[in-house]
Amino acid sequence: MARQLGYGVESVRKWVRQAEIDAGDRAGATSAESGELRRLRQENRELRRANDIVQRAAAFFGAELDRRQR
Repeated sequence: MARQLGYGVESVRKWVRQAEIDAGDRAGATSAESGELRRLRQENRELRRANDIVQRAAAFFGAELDRRQR
């Protein structure tokens, strides 16, 4: 069937397995759960990067204030 559709056998096998998981017929992470996990990981990366920028800015301006007070 996969070859008739022009797809690889393993690709179709993975699609069927994921469809079974999504339908609740097989254990595993559903497509919705996987998508949510991917979104949360991306958000976590962005928040870590923003936090790093804020920390560096605070250190820079804190050092600048110390120099002005001397």
